[in-house]
Amino acid sequence: LLSILLSSVSTSFAREKRKNIAMSFETKDKAEVRLVFLGAGGVGKTALIQRFLKDTFEPKHRRTVEELHRKEYEVGGIKVTISIMDTSGSYSFPAMRKLSIQNSDAFALVYAVDDPDSLEAVKRLREEILEVKESKHTPIVVIGNKIDRHKERRVSSEDVLSTVEVDWNHIFLESSAKDNVNVMEAFVEL
Repeated sequence: LLSILLSSVSTSFAREKRKNIAMSFETKDKAEVRLVFLGAGGVGKTALIQRFLKDTFEPKHRRTVEELHRKEYEVGGIKVTISIMDTSGSYSFPAMRKLSIQNSDAFALVYAVDDPDSLEAVKRLREEILEVKESKHTPIVVIGNKIDRHKERRVSSEDVLSTVEVDWNHIFLESSAKDNVNVMEAFVEL
C-alpha cells in the first residue's frame, strides 16, 4: 500500500515538475539547452550519453575529464541544440564542475544501483548545484543506473524515489545503458 501511495504521489509531483520545467524553457525562448551529467566515477554517465547519441554501449569503463556533445532537434517547428556535458567522476576538478553548473540549464545526477557511495555523491552534488544556481527549482533528474546488475543491487529504489520525488521535488528513474532501459526517458525528462 505504501508503495502504491508513494508511486501515486511521486507521479503527480513528476507531472507538475515536468510542466514547470517545460514552461521555464518556453519563457526563456532558448535555441540551446545545456545539460550536465554529474556523478561518481564508473556509474555510467558516459555510457548513458553514448547510448542516447549513438545507440552504442562500450562495456569497458573509460575515464572522462570533460566532454561536450551537441545534437540538434526540431521541437514544435523550432530547431533546438542540446549540449550535453559529460563530466569527470573524480572530484579533482572542482572549478570546472562549478563552471559547468553555472552555465547549465538542467542536470542529470547519476548513481549506480550497486554502489551506495555513488548515491551519497549524488546528494552532495545536488547540494552544490542548489548552492551555485541559488535556486531549489533547478531542473534535476536523478538516475539510478546499472539496473541490469539486479543481483548486485545495494540501493533500494523505493527509498530513493521517496527522497528524490517527495522530499527534493525532482524526477527519479532507473536505467540501464547496457540494456538500453529508460535511456531515452532520462533525456526526455531533462
